[in-house]
Amino acid sequence: MLHEILLSLSGQSSPLLGSRLGEDVVVQDDFALLSPPEKALLGSIAHLSRLHADLRSHTSLTSTSHPSVVCRSVSTAIEATHLGDFQKTILEVEKAILAEDSKYVGGYGIVPLSTIVGDFAPWTRRLEWLWEIIRFIGSQSPLERRNLCTGAALIDHLRGELQTGYPDIKEMAVQLVNAAETAWMKQLSMWLLYGNLPIYGKEDFFIQEDLDSEEDDTQFKMHMDLLPKFVSEQTAGSILFIGKSLNHIRAKRKTSSGISTAPVRLYQDHIDQLSGLKPPISPSKVTTAVDCIRLSLSQSTLSKLLPLPKILEMLTLLHDFLLLGRGEFAVALVSHADSRIEENRRRGALEGYLIKEGDVMTSLVQAWAELVSLQKEEDPVDEELELARELLRLSISDRKTGRAATPSHISNTVPEVSNVSFDDLLFPTPTCLTAQVRAPLDLFISSSDIACYSKIHSYLLGIRRAQIRLGDLWKRTSLRRSHGSSRKLPRSNNAFWQNKLKANRERENTRTQLMRPIWATASACLFVLSEIGSFFQGEVVHESWQHLCEWIEGGTLSSTSAPNSRPGTASSFKAQRIPGPATPSHTSSRPSSRPSPVSMGRHDPEALTVAHRRHLSTIIHSLFLTDVPFTNALRALLTSVDRFVALAIRLETIQRNMDLEEDEGVVDALVDYAQEEREVWQGLRETRDDVKTEIQELIGSLREMDDRRSGSGYSTNHGTTGAAGGRAGSTGPSFSHYAPRQPAGVDRLLMKLDFGSLRSVEGAAITPGLADLE
Repeated sequence: MLHEILLSLSGQSSPLLGSRLGEDVVVQDDFALLSPPEKALLGSIAHLSRLHADLRSHTSLTSTSHPSVVCRSVSTAIEATHLGDFQKTILEVEKAILAEDSKYVGGYGIVPLSTIVGDFAPWTRRLEWLWEIIRFIGSQSPLERRNLCTGAALIDHLRGELQTGYPDIKEMAVQLVNAAETAWMKQLSMWLLYGNLPIYGKEDFFIQEDLDSEEDDTQFKMHMDLLPKFVSEQTAGSILFIGKSLNHIRAKRKTSSGISTAPVRLYQDHIDQLSGLKPPISPSKVTTAVDCIRLSLSQSTLSKLLPLPKILEMLTLLHDFLLLGRGEFAVALVSHADSRIEENRRRGALEGYLIKEGDVMTSLVQAWAELVSLQKEEDPVDEELELARELLRLSISDRKTGRAATPSHISNTVPEVSNVSFDDLLFPTPTCLTAQVRAPLDLFISSSDIACYSKIHSYLLGIRRAQIRLGDLWKRTSLRRSHGSSRKLPRSNNAFWQNKLKANRERENTRTQLMRPIWATASACLFVLSEIGSFFQGEVVHESWQHLCEWIEGGTLSSTSAPNSRPGTASSFKAQRIPGPATPSHTSSRPSSRPSPVSMGRHDPEALTVAHRRHLSTIIHSLFLTDVPFTNALRALLTSVDRFVALAIRLETIQRNMDLEEDEGVVDALVDYAQEEREVWQGLRETRDDVKTEIQELIGSLREMDDRRSGSGYSTNHGTTGAAGGRAGSTGPSFSHYAPRQPAGVDRLLMKLDFGSLRSVEGAAITPGLADLE
């Protein structure tokens, strides 16, 4: 019987302890001579036997088929270490019994069953705990593979099991944590030292290839659900940046001689940092090790691969052209786009004319030519303009991709942009202005960042275009004022001509009276758009950019410069580069093309990536691009403004032709200008009412936004943590934390819109000018 008990504890099936799985009672029918106490003692042995057998079978299957290397390592540790210790205990008991050890063998060679059960009693708690770990790892059924746990979840669970009151359970948990974290560190080392994803179990690693990326080069993204909790999100961002940099260096080694040599001499330092992480790994130690590797890599290879002047050159280009920092670019682009559309219409194109790629590219080329013509011969070559001509592309966008993408590997770094589209305002066909990010700058600026810049550009350009078109209405003199009669006085003394002049004056007075509400609406709309545009361009874009530049250049820029409410120009840009002492009058709001040296220990490439991502996130929030009601109201207003301006221009043409018919006798028999004038007036009145309503809705959405943000304690810094772009704080060495500037809130803009004498129209507060529409 003792031999049968020891064999069953070793995992062998035994009729003595029952053959059906799940039974922890002894079969009584076949062993009627057993007393109840003996059956109870054998019940605990049966429980241990089945636990041991189940653990053996499940660990064997898990160690060979589980997709997670961490789970395999833990399963193997359970089988080799803990179940091995249990087997050794069985052999030691058997050896002691055969040697007739007095601890087990009493008088007349009797071995008390209670002694054997007592020796194995502590193993009941241990094997039950190990069984719970195996159950946590997951079922091995092919139909339930999706229920398998990940390596990160198992590590987090085992670290939680360290908090126990049983010393033996804690010791086992420490051993399993060591096995799990050692396996995870091997995967991490492949990425941190060589930029390679682990060969085995890479689908369980928190960094994976981005299969959805449309880039030619391999892109990577983070899965935060595969990240152990002892690694902070900001540290994970540094890990992603290091591996991406090494992967990029290796991929470009054959094509770029300048980065053909990797810093092999630093590998031993990196290995020493990683080898110093002993399980259970401390969060602060892993952060320190990753930061040391990042700084070591930044001071060697990345300082040559991503020099600070190149990064600043790209940032300046994005600000000046995609964020309309150079105002003449927006004016030239809008002017040539409108000219191109008008030219197609003059050629006889119908209303449903489809803009082609060539029309879009031609408009951009003409805009570049105009900017070049603005330069004087004695001026130095505008290198930034030449770079922009080389990198910027205006093309027809694909609406299948939806809204501008946000980085999938970054959690809450760049906020989700409203899906309201503004890319079909410049041309009837959706277009987008993008910048080509060449290697190695793609380590710093991702394609999703460029997509966000394109979204912001369409948004700001739509507002700027509406301002330009409304302002151009005042240049149409025939609509705005009457120049009186051109008849000579002697001829005007004739009664016929006097009656003619009187009729002309009455016609002009009638038109003037009819146009007053039109001009009032245009004035009010231009006021609202100008205030919103100046707030966005000056308070948000310009001031945030200046704040970023001051941080990058180590505070060498003046922080006392007055905010600029208008987009800059090339002349102002050159004037800001006049050499001189660091005084407010001679400091620049942009980084120069050759900035002063900045310590890469403070502003290494990843620190700059962090700052840029937070800067971009702040701009998106401050431009209200995340607020769907506001963007809906603004889009509706801009659409109505286009129709409003088009009808006003059409009215001017009709009235000029009518005057030729009446005054000069130039008659077009194919056109009824009087009927067209009535239709245009009707459309103009309807559009005027729409514009007035949409202005009120726009201001109402601003008030609602102000209430929401005030009630929720909104901060422009929210949502700026994440991967390579979001470090809310760092305990690592020499990491410079960038805090974006917080622009003025919605209340500042509302104060500008609500100034002066407010009058009520239909119970709603409106801006000056709208009250005259009635």
